[in-house]
Amino acid sequence: MLCIHNGNIIDGKRKDFYQGDILIDKGKIVEISCNNLCYKAEKIIDAKNLWVMPGFIDVHCHLREPGFEYKEDIASGTRSAAAGGFTSIACMPNTKPTIDNAAMVNFIKMKAAQEGKVKVYPIGAITKGREGKELTEMKELLEAGVIALSDDGDPVSDSRIMRLALEYAGQWGLPLISHCEDKSLAKDGVMNEGIISTMLGLKGIPSAAEEIMVARDVILAGTTGAPLHIAHVSTKGSVEIIRKAKSMGIKVTCETAPHYFSADEKWVDGYDTNAKVNPPLRTEEDVEAIKKGLQDGTIDIIATDHAPHHRDEKEIEYPLAASGISGFETAFALCYTNLVTENVISLVELVNKMSTIPARIFKIHGGTLEVGKAADIAIVNLKEEYTIDVQGFYSKGKNNPFHGKKVKGKVVYTIVQGKVVYDDGKII
Repeated sequence: MLCIHNGNIIDGKRKDFYQGDILIDKGKIVEISCNNLCYKAEKIIDAKNLWVMPGFIDVHCHLREPGFEYKEDIASGTRSAAAGGFTSIACMPNTKPTIDNAAMVNFIKMKAAQEGKVKVYPIGAITKGREGKELTEMKELLEAGVIALSDDGDPVSDSRIMRLALEYAGQWGLPLISHCEDKSLAKDGVMNEGIISTMLGLKGIPSAAEEIMVARDVILAGTTGAPLHIAHVSTKGSVEIIRKAKSMGIKVTCETAPHYFSADEKWVDGYDTNAKVNPPLRTEEDVEAIKKGLQDGTIDIIATDHAPHHRDEKEIEYPLAASGISGFETAFALCYTNLVTENVISLVELVNKMSTIPARIFKIHGGTLEVGKAADIAIVNLKEEYTIDVQGFYSKGKNNPFHGKKVKGKVVYTIVQGKVVYDDGKII
């Protein structure tokens, strides 16, 4: 038995925290008490002055396997996730070949069982080959074990195809995760369109490229009654559209990523390719709108959009560089530093957005600490300040614009199914 002793517990159910012990046996939580449970355990984690919470759940990441293992693979990606306090992650299907059939889903599950340090849930493609032309066999994908469908990296540009996708997936309550981007408006753009893009001589991507597709997809979700999830929300306009849609009773949820409230378009100055993401970093006004959306519940969850790349794809001219940030290992600290310490949301609300709500929306086991449930737990030291160093990442991708930045809140332990997989800087 393992006992987590004297920690500050956020259980994902209450609106506050309490101090106590958690007893774990055979992968499950067997007892939670304000009394000392250490005498029942063979192993003890002293959690005094630490915070014990449900393991984080990331519903938007890129593990790159199969096809792009030089960027990341399931082994390295899940180690990186464990170092970030994540116990469950959902991987996008923009692999080679695409995760668009049951055989590919089974391959991901098999590799994760063999090499993974955390739980991996595949996301299947909406269309075959992610080409936007022909729907995948959605029921087959669902039965194989996908938790959602997405053509992430590309939108489903054809409105008729997107409507059909929502109608079919909606039969089984299977969420569609929409990558909202009007390719014709975003064409050749490499950063947010505005004064800074003009000053730097870089072609811009207007906010409308995202907002037009957000509006289209929430209208289609309203028409079909099917659940829709909007990925990586980055603009004020998108937040307003989603807020209105929710007020109308449309079944829409959404996410943002830590970089959309921790950085803005000015970070591109100097042509830092590590600040190149899609959608791009936006304006200060957009950042404030994202924070407001998190605060009032318009934005349901925080996902990393972990997108590792090889250094050769980043250490080149800005317009030619790949888009994406390696985000597992900085996610919690960025959220805590830029949201909780700035009084945007509380720590309990942050845990809800990083664990409890993602579990509920995507029907993933986890998100709470309860007797009888799996012991998927993150333990963090909120007082610890440190400087982000990408060279210490477990991810193969070192592409992160926050290198050298001071942050607060460090993951100390990650426990998956009662097994300690990350212990104070070391993967076990």
